[in-house]
Amino acid sequence: MSTHLPTADVQDPESNARTARLREALLSAAFTADGLLELLGAPAYAALARSETVPALRATRGEGPLETLVRLFLLQRPVEQGRARAALPVEDCLADGWLVRDGDELRATVDVRPYGGPEGQDWWIVSDLGCAVGGAGGIRSAAEADRAQLVLGVGGASTTLAGITVRRPVGRALDLGTGSGIQALHAAQHASHVTATDLNPRALRIAALTLALSGARPAELREGSLFAPVGDTTYDLIVSNPPFVISPAGPGGARLTYRDGGMAGDDLCRTLVQQSAAHLNDGGYCQLLANWEHTAGEEWHDRLRSWVPRGCDAWIVQREVQDITQYAELWLRDAGDHRGGAEEYAARYDAWLDEFEARKTKAIGFGWITLRKSGSDSTSVTVEEWPHPVEQPLGDSVVAHFARQDFLRKTDDAALLAGHFRLADEVVQEQVGLPGAEDPEHVVLRQNRGMRRATKVDTVGAGFAGVCDGSLPAGRILDAIAQLVGEDPVLLRDRTPASIRMLVEQGFLEPVAAGD
Repeated sequence: MSTHLPTADVQDPESNARTARLREALLSAAFTADGLLELLGAPAYAALARSETVPALRATRGEGPLETLVRLFLLQRPVEQGRARAALPVEDCLADGWLVRDGDELRATVDVRPYGGPEGQDWWIVSDLGCAVGGAGGIRSAAEADRAQLVLGVGGASTTLAGITVRRPVGRALDLGTGSGIQALHAAQHASHVTATDLNPRALRIAALTLALSGARPAELREGSLFAPVGDTTYDLIVSNPPFVISPAGPGGARLTYRDGGMAGDDLCRTLVQQSAAHLNDGGYCQLLANWEHTAGEEWHDRLRSWVPRGCDAWIVQREVQDITQYAELWLRDAGDHRGGAEEYAARYDAWLDEFEARKTKAIGFGWITLRKSGSDSTSVTVEEWPHPVEQPLGDSVVAHFARQDFLRKTDDAALLAGHFRLADEVVQEQVGLPGAEDPEHVVLRQNRGMRRATKVDTVGAGFAGVCDGSLPAGRILDAIAQLVGEDPVLLRDRTPASIRMLVEQGFLEPVAAGD
């Protein structure tokens, strides 16, 4: 980790001009997400994500500008000055501190990783040296105090949050715990004003570099924890990839600012959720990633429901659960502790397990939390487990989820049967049964978009969904099905609304206005 950071200043026209020339050089050399994949090939590109650099080093033995940039900014290898000048405006980079001299060679001061925006934009995410490739565990030479202030680059968590975030034009957006600035960069595309906060002042400087190098509008940068830096300001969108790792105090944890929140258990995530309502405008969204404890004697669903503040709808999705030993090992490796002495590693491991035992923690859940400020006392809170693959981006699916909740909340069974529905796009039906059997054992409806849900339905449910094209009210469809199967239509109307609600709630059926 280098203690030196570039000094690009968005308030300085000359510095802005130098940053623009650097950006043009990166584009000219195809130092982009697509260019990187083409140069390295899929195996070497994937190896970088696993912190393995040898395939990329082999792929960049050429003398071209792109090879030079990959070696400088991703692999952190010094390069000969003449080679660097063929790829970059070296004097500009030296003036603003992107490069420093190392004898007869030049080396980068920060990690710069190409990143593709949602509409094909070419962006670059700045982070501490090595962090975009190796994570904190890859920075072996830094002192413990320096490691505590590390700013990581693009990772699976940050891209997941970017993918699930609602993307609609808003006035004010807040990126709480901005880190490298990737969420602020996304928000700058659809928010008139973006505020980015972080407890780590180094992160704020790096976020400013990410925005400047990517050509985005500058964000308002504020230092501090949780909502303290923004006072009573309210926002239309709050996003956060917070330091959610549940780590022990003392020798075993609370060492790395980017991941350890410094509060007991999952209190940081709970506090963030509970305080967010006061900082949301009506109709605004708060979206974050979180860890939560599974504790003895308490249902995790109930634990998370208790977090949701009054006046907010919520959709909470648990994507993964790890037992406490898996969890401790994951984050010890993340910090590189497995590369130290065996006794120190064992002591840190013991500290994590002691903490979990004291809190009666049996496992840790990971997932997404989305709040929508409704301002109503009648709210909808959905807490579910869905560990299966989904189709990103999911922002539109998030909006659709809450719209369906609104519809179901205001629609009684009589209105439901009078309503018109349409089968959602790309829903397929699967039938399972013995070969040659007259009827299947069960029927499954499966989505090929969005959350990619699957649900079992009976013959009536499958027939109902298959007929829904928006032209007939639900009640008339059920009457026709009753006649076909020889069932009393009154009884069928009585027992079917619950199934229709489930299909609407999960997005298999879409309410439509009559005649649409």
